[in-house]
Amino acid sequence: MAKKKASNVFVWIIMVLLIAGLAGFGATNFGGSVRNVATVGDTEVSAETFARTLQAQMRSYQQVTGQALTVAQAREFGFDRAALSQVVRDAALENATAEAGISVGDENVGREVAQSPAFQGLSGDFDRQTYELALRQSGVTVREYETEIRDGIASGLLRAAVQSGVRTPDVFTNTLFNYAREARDITWARLNRDDLDAPLAEPSDAELRSFHSENPEPFTQDETRVIDYAWLTPDMIVDDIEVDDDQLRALYEGRLSSYVRPERRIVERLVFTSEAEAMAAKARIDGGEVSFDDLVAERGLTLDDVDLGDMQEDELGAAGAALFALEEPGVAGPLPSSLGPALYRMNAILSAQETTFEDAREELAEEAAADRARRIILEGQAQVEDLIAGGATTEQLAERTDMQAGTIEWREDVTDGIAAYDAFRLAAATAEVGAFAEVGELDDGGLFVLSLAKVLPPVLLPFESVRGEVIEAWEAAQTEAALSAQAEEYADRLRGGAEMAGLGLRLETDRGLERNGFVQGTPPDFTDQVFDMAPGEVRVLAEAGEVWLVRLDDIVAPDPNSPEAQLVIDQFGQETARELSDSLLGAFTQAVLNETEVSINQTAINAVTASAP
Repeated sequence: MAKKKASNVFVWIIMVLLIAGLAGFGATNFGGSVRNVATVGDTEVSAETFARTLQAQMRSYQQVTGQALTVAQAREFGFDRAALSQVVRDAALENATAEAGISVGDENVGREVAQSPAFQGLSGDFDRQTYELALRQSGVTVREYETEIRDGIASGLLRAAVQSGVRTPDVFTNTLFNYAREARDITWARLNRDDLDAPLAEPSDAELRSFHSENPEPFTQDETRVIDYAWLTPDMIVDDIEVDDDQLRALYEGRLSSYVRPERRIVERLVFTSEAEAMAAKARIDGGEVSFDDLVAERGLTLDDVDLGDMQEDELGAAGAALFALEEPGVAGPLPSSLGPALYRMNAILSAQETTFEDAREELAEEAAADRARRIILEGQAQVEDLIAGGATTEQLAERTDMQAGTIEWREDVTDGIAAYDAFRLAAATAEVGAFAEVGELDDGGLFVLSLAKVLPPVLLPFESVRGEVIEAWEAAQTEAALSAQAEEYADRLRGGAEMAGLGLRLETDRGLERNGFVQGTPPDFTDQVFDMAPGEVRVLAEAGEVWLVRLDDIVAPDPNSPEAQLVIDQFGQETARELSDSLLGAFTQAVLNETEVSINQTAINAVTASAP
């Protein structure tokens, strides 16, 4: 059943989904007992509609993340449940539309079909044969499709009726604007170790040991995963691979255009509608009235629009000889082009370049050997997998193949050797003790196998091994505590009426600090703290051994009458009204569902997703 609002976009989306929506499911219709996935009142939700909706959500995910999903993965992420919820809610509105007696005539349906770009022929007009062919290829009849459009337009009228007339109250938008644009004037000072009234006393060994035991987190080593592994990379075998000259020469010839490049010109081309127009433009350039850039701008174009890049003479066609005759950069023309008379600007001359086979030989040999090494590893992967299936350990893999074995105590901060590869790190983080050895590919064409032997829990490192870090942490903590005490004394004096300028501190002032602003040299929550303060309030903030003394001087209200403010308030109103109307439609739809009998056919849903890999 229909599930989109009536519009030209509606028809286009439906057509795209009809043609491509079922790709990957292995079927274009679901017959017999699995024709419908749900019934909402008297409205049926077809398996095809559910499949198209699911596929559309999967494509949307791919567009956002750049990663394609299988249907199995979509089910794991809950896309099937989301798609079912969507089609059921759409069907509820369609059912309510039918019960209310809302319908549209053939004229409206015909207009929507005729306006769809998907059904236009070469002339740009609606083409009946294109229309019928597209529907036939998607397994949908004309009647089914036009019924879907008719229902979609009708339910769109109901949606519009529910959502129309929503307006955001002025008090809401004004309050939201004031909250977002209200600013703060502040004065603050930053205190560090140099501002201590007295230097820190040297800590005793007992104090340091006590600090170490009472503050274990900074000195605790993370969980360690002891991993047995075997690996093979192209670099391990590349030196043993010989490549003959015939192969290198063939590779050189195949890339001759990269090694032998004729003389080229960097060219821009501005095309005109007539020879006379091009000649007049050239006369204006010659007379100093305009530049080539000015002409490009006059045409509403950018330099990217007219840039041809570096071109060989034969690539420029009839204009090539004239442009290659120029001995320095300049504008030539009018000259012919495939698009009409044009002015050309030649910006630079690139000399011919040639790298001989002998000069390229070492580079080609390294590349050919590396490529061969990767293919050898790929060809040997099946043997490795067979050995693992037979119970071979990583040590046995090293004995029977070219792989090298090792053991690593891996943590997130270990990045040497095989731990430098992301693929290994991901496998190491997810491996389980007792599981079968895992085979993985490295991004340089290498191969690895790992097995998690055991997991060592986090452990507090011995005091002696982290003594230096303990001293630094102790000094930071003591400094912060002492500075906080000093700053609180300053704050008490300010609260008693003292002037901040009389404290002898290095003061900073920020005027008009906005809620989303950031003040350089302050802790991460500085702005949040400032906006939580009342005018005249003084606070002491501490972070990482430093302290900040802050006073809120004033709260600056925004001017709601400025043109910029009016624009922002209008945008707040429009966005809020749209959110309110969407919420209203959601509440209405839920109310309709609560009063409507809904039947779900799980067998049909399983049939739609049964072909998942």
